[in-house]
Amino acid sequence: MPTMWLSDTQKIGVAFCSGGGFFLIGGVMLFFDRAMLAMGNILFLIGLTIIIGPQKTLLFFARKQKAKGTAAFFLGLLLILMRWPLIGFCVELYGIMVLFGDFLGTIASFARNAPVVGPYIGMLIDRVPGFASRRNAELPV
Repeated sequence: MPTMWLSDTQKIGVAFCSGGGFFLIGGVMLFFDRAMLAMGNILFLIGLTIIIGPQKTLLFFARKQKAKGTAAFFLGLLLILMRWPLIGFCVELYGIMVLFGDFLGTIASFARNAPVVGPYIGMLIDRVPGFASRRNAELPV
């Protein structure tokens, strides 16, 4: 089995982010359960911090271009904790799209290369208007 290019601590961070994603999906499936959504957000933030480091995480959220997304994400988290899970999740989802929208092309190309479901994901991605033309448009490399 090929090894990943991540260190051991970064692999733990990926596990935290994955757990956060599963908790978020579970919270939505259980009709916006406040506890599961909050746990998913906390695990996601911990995982992101472990993967890229605390200083880079703070720099990522503090960038001037991402101020709207950062404010929306943390406002959504606050609304979830204040017992407004549906509105909080919608606000948070907007923040996630603003913060991580640049990476969607990279995620889509990675998903296309998945062994069994990759071609089907590729067909779905090609049907979304404007998404295929923006692939990797915002990458700094």
